[in-house]
Amino acid sequence: MTPELLARELEASRARSLALLEPLDEHDLVRQVSPLMSPLVWDLAHIGNYEELWLLREVAGVEPLRPEIDRLYDAFEHPRAERPSLPILGPADTRAYLSGVRSHVLDVLDRVAFDRPLTRDGFVFGMVVQHEHMHDETILATLQLRGGPRTLPPDAPLPAGRVIPPHDDVLVPGGESVQGTTTDPWALDNERPAHRIHLPSFRIDRVPVTNEMYAGFVSAAGYDDRRFWSERGWEHLQSSGRRAPMTWQGDGAGWWTGTRFGETLPLERDVPVEHVCFYEAEAYARWAGRRLPTEAEWEKACGWDPLAERLRRYPWGDADPTPSHANLGQRASRPAPVGAYPAGASAYGVEQLVGDVWEWTSSGFDPYPGTRAFPYREYSEVFYGGDFRVLRGGSWATHPTAVRTTFRNWDLPVRRQIFSGFRTAADVPA
Repeated sequence: MTPELLARELEASRARSLALLEPLDEHDLVRQVSPLMSPLVWDLAHIGNYEELWLLREVAGVEPLRPEIDRLYDAFEHPRAERPSLPILGPADTRAYLSGVRSHVLDVLDRVAFDRPLTRDGFVFGMVVQHEHMHDETILATLQLRGGPRTLPPDAPLPAGRVIPPHDDVLVPGGESVQGTTTDPWALDNERPAHRIHLPSFRIDRVPVTNEMYAGFVSAAGYDDRRFWSERGWEHLQSSGRRAPMTWQGDGAGWWTGTRFGETLPLERDVPVEHVCFYEAEAYARWAGRRLPTEAEWEKACGWDPLAERLRRYPWGDADPTPSHANLGQRASRPAPVGAYPAGASAYGVEQLVGDVWEWTSSGFDPYPGTRAFPYREYSEVFYGGDFRVLRGGSWATHPTAVRTTFRNWDLPVRRQIFSGFRTAADVPA
């Protein structure tokens, strides 16, 4: 982890943030398109404030540049619904603040000592880079909710898929494996430490559930059948009035997507279903006679190498992702067809575990044995327990630096503005 490498990663994440927002006018930057999301200009200033807190104040000991704005951009101080009413910086001031913070960071980068836990292997720089890419994905979710003309660049071509039968699954034999990591230099606190687990045999879908498969559930009146829904899921369904994934619209002859970044397009039947909440994924799995995988099952199917008896960083190995491995990094603003990435398969033959859509698991968000908060408890610790459910694998919008076999995402089970889908699993009879 050289200063030059860290500077390149910092510059790449900033270039992405600015490019996402550059086409928008001031009105779009300051307004709130949904109470679930912040004004886009808040996200941008929060990115800069986080960088200042960790790279300038904590690492370099620099005096605060704008201490009066700290509380405005503290995500725990102000829920998203309140942020439009705050005296936040306008777009011009926000860009100037980000530029000033970054100029100071690059000035001190060559003087940083990589000899303490916070800086070893560039950890805190990686934390800041991942944080910015996570907010870029949040910005994309906001742009999806925004509607209006498309502002994203044209999609790069995606590879063709191949025909895979519904719920074509693979066997993952039972036994010991490892969950989590102790060695990955940029792994965050909730991914640590590595610990041994024992799982019984299970089966898991080779690829995520597709639009066509999910349309079968909708057409079979799955949203009206109480048998497939948990008590809380059914309560949420009745109060929300949901009858299909977030972007779907019916035209009398079939299902269409709604607006995908300003474009209304026919439903692509062979791509992973997207924008479903946990309760919808859980109900579909019951309808199909299956279940959602646990987080531990998902991680074993994704990264465990039974021959080497170790956890791979990615399903295919430890090499960084390429466009032949996975649909990551916003190459296209949509999931790829299933079967498009055979080179990205895990040791068990499970495909598209990384990229395309975040995958709901049945597991709540809890700490691993021996986990400790580092470097601050508000990243993970305050979310442990409660209603949060774990999602794994990243989406098409996730940057490669912000996802790996051990990476853990979490959200409330009602959320579906995120780029979320799922795959199913099944027990193996004893």
